[in-house]
Amino acid sequence: MPERDTPLHRHMFARFQRERAWWRRLGRAWGAFRREWAAAGVYGMRWGDPETVPPLVWVRDHFLLPYVHPERVAVEIGPGGGRWTSYLLPFRRLYLVDYVPEVLAEARRRFRRSTHVVFILNHGDDFPGIPAASVDFVFSFGTFVHLELPIIAAYLANLATILAPQGQAVLQYADQTKIMAQNNPGFAATTPEQMRHAVTAAGFEVLEEDLTTLWHSSVIRFRPAHAGEGRPAQGDTRRP
Repeated sequence: MPERDTPLHRHMFARFQRERAWWRRLGRAWGAFRREWAAAGVYGMRWGDPETVPPLVWVRDHFLLPYVHPERVAVEIGPGGGRWTSYLLPFRRLYLVDYVPEVLAEARRRFRRSTHVVFILNHGDDFPGIPAASVDFVFSFGTFVHLELPIIAAYLANLATILAPQGQAVLQYADQTKIMAQNNPGFAATTPEQMRHAVTAAGFEVLEEDLTTLWHSSVIRFRPAHAGEGRPAQGDTRRP
């Protein structure tokens, strides 16, 4: 606890005075305008920019970028306009899978010059055209929050066929233990316990869960259960 005579409040007020100077406010306003202008051209960016929103920066740096590798293959489920796709482009091959033709067409428009990107229109829970056991990393953000458990279970069953033995998957899902999910009528009625059970029932091993960073959802990372046989799992942590 700071002492009564601490200079803390004077320093805080001095910082406020510096930051309210007109040239600083103008600079912040210009920066915000540039970010808003750039975001307006990417479908999905209105729900947060992974470059600037702290919880999304954490997800990007912890759950996505460490798994990007130029010799590996990745799948993104529900790419939207590509706010996360741009970070996945360094993969040797990248499959973008979506159920909505118009949304997939938007992703194709943005990434049409990336010849290693394959655009797949699926039937709502499958991965047509992706070879069995060929995918090293699966990522999905902003999609499973709208999917109820039966569809998630179907996705997980099909995911088990395309994921390589040492592959990993990261999924964000609606967390109804959080008030922001409860107040969102578009969010699925899923919880961490249900998601954990669905993942393990599909033959996967949970490696990590983040139940705190996001205000309306949670993130789970997993791999095929047999991948850890005979050796300790790498990076198995839970952020409760």
